[in-house]
Amino acid sequence: MLGLLDFYTGARWGELVGQQRHEYDSEARSIQIREPLKEIGGRLFKGGRTKTPAGTRSVELPPSIAIFYEELMDSHSFPFVLCSAEGAPLRRSNFHNRYWRPVWDGSDAEHARSAEVVQPILPTFTFHEGRHSHSTWLAEDGIPEVARRARLGQKMKGIARVYDHVTPLMRRQVVQALETRWIGSLVALTPSERTKLGEWFTHLHATFHDGQLETAPRAIAFLRLKPCPSEEEQGF
Repeated sequence: MLGLLDFYTGARWGELVGQQRHEYDSEARSIQIREPLKEIGGRLFKGGRTKTPAGTRSVELPPSIAIFYEELMDSHSFPFVLCSAEGAPLRRSNFHNRYWRPVWDGSDAEHARSAEVVQPILPTFTFHEGRHSHSTWLAEDGIPEVARRARLGQKMKGIARVYDHVTPLMRRQVVQALETRWIGSLVALTPSERTKLGEWFTHLHATFHDGQLETAPRAIAFLRLKPCPSEEEQGF
């Protein structure tokens, strides 16, 4: 789920893992980014300000991603939506080493039994590159810069900060573009992969059978940036 939110919200690590259930707007199907989770001196803190004033924002989820998020909330009663099995907030290093890297890098065939070998998806791909991919997807889909920056929690530069504003139509365009991207990712799967996904998440059967897959784009791409500049270096 955290990986999906990385790509489909463009939010920062602390903004996502800091989400608590009361910060979800079920009517608008959006997460409210107000107080990110921060790690200082090995201790986790919920609270404080976002990275910039523009970082305090509401981020709408595409309908299909919202269903996953709501199902996750229904699966447990802990305050943090994205948490460990015991309900503890996630630590970046633990998540990185135990989940993120094995998924993208695959398993070491020399040190794993054949049944446990997992093929790599995109070796060395980082969590922050998901944020860059999100921004690039929106640019490719023709979303205005002001709407892209607002969603990512970035301020506009120059005079555009005064005259450019995000409209409800722009927000709807963002959600629709991302939903189309999601359907496209299902199209890119093999039939057996879609079958397995449907067994894990039964609500996807509606997508499989309502014709959306036939009209969706054939593939979805992840952006690779090497080296990946920091947001400070880019003026974000």
